Amino acid sequence: MMSRVVLTLGLAIALLGGRPVAQTSPGAGPVIVLETAKGTVEFETYPDEAPKTVAQIVGLVKRNFYNGLRFHRAEASLGAVQIGDPQTRNMLYREYWGRQASGKPIGVAEITKKRKHLRGAVAMAYPGTDPKSADSQFFIDTKAHPEWDGKYAVFGKVIKGIEVVDKIQVADVLKKASVKE
Repeated sequence: MMSRVVLTLGLAIALLGGRPVAQTSPGAGPVIVLETAKGTVEFETYPDEAPKTVAQIVGLVKRNFYNGLRFHRAEASLGAVQIGDPQTRNMLYREYWGRQASGKPIGVAEITKKRKHLRGAVAMAYPGTDPKSADSQFFIDTKAHPEWDGKYAVFGKVIKGIEVVDKIQVADVLKKASVKE
């Protein structure tokens, strides 16, 4: 039986050009693909827990909002990388990065106890103290943050490329974001 599983896995990898396939969780929604100079990151989304958040991010991706944006936060000590400010396209505004968004807040805080801030979690950032004001900025946890559970809407999880996330630095460009449905 074990040889059949290994053979089947080997055949699947060979048919896919020698690359293993990222596996999504049961019930996961669209997969967002982030192409950077450091590699590609894929994260699954959770529309059952955060339908408006997922719809917002998927819509922005499909409108090419994220293409060409820079990561404006990437701190090893913080344990997260963040993107989603349209000002990051202009290096002259660097000192103001992290203060802008798409201009259309989601309007709800889809925070659930089901999704935790584990390594690879993808969550919405928001200005100030109101999670309903979340808009286009999101972050990826590079380490567990139990202290953030219940404070930010976790709407996805990295399923491929977490090692790429670890390499991201401030001002790295997101070349292209796309949706795999």
